[in-house]
Amino acid sequence: MRLDKFLVECGIGSRKEVKKLISNNEITVNGISNISAKDNIDENSDIIEYNEEKLEYKKFRYYIMNKKSGYITATEDFKENTVMDLLPEWVIRKDLAPVGRLDKDTEGLLLFTNDGKLNHRLLSPKNHIDKVYYIEIENNILDEDILKLEQGVDIGNYITQPAKVEKISDNKIYLTIKEGKFHQVKKMLEAVNNKVCYLKRVSFGKLKLDDLALGEVKEVNLEDII
Repeated sequence: MRLDKFLVECGIGSRKEVKKLISNNEITVNGISNISAKDNIDENSDIIEYNEEKLEYKKFRYYIMNKKSGYITATEDFKENTVMDLLPEWVIRKDLAPVGRLDKDTEGLLLFTNDGKLNHRLLSPKNHIDKVYYIEIENNILDEDILKLEQGVDIGNYITQPAKVEKISDNKIYLTIKEGKFHQVKKMLEAVNNKVCYLKRVSFGKLKLDDLALGEVKEVNLEDII
């Protein structure tokens, strides 16, 4: 792989920016700074450093975030703050996109990746990926409401697949669903004459929110996801 391509793939900067870094001797290959952008390197064995830090090449990258309320799930928007604004500087953003979406006022687990095939696979309805939400609701939930949710409810031209409900208290539940329809969780609770007051996704497939702080981001491996 060409050195400049490697640096761009690592998220160091644009092709023009990394060429300037190379000419300024800010990049070293196996300890040597007298190098060219056109030089071919072995990304698996050569040691490439920037600011004396070793760069690690990964074709695909995966990050999870505990999303804050007030941000829309999009890569860019001219009016609203997006989840991309929450990503810290150390995250390599090249071709990065969120997997699925969380509503603006929803908190919780959100996965980002530049792996387009995985993104499609995780969102495909036929793969039935479990998504678990912690929900605080306006009214006490009745046993008959739980039964309806678990059997499937009409949310407007769509009957939801059977869900799983774990009752925490009269107005707090965990809801597990496999789909990701627009405002689905809110509409499901409305279908049983209730209202969502607070919503947080706590797991997505194998991924768990655990003790990830609100707004925090960490890198994960493919094995953590599927």
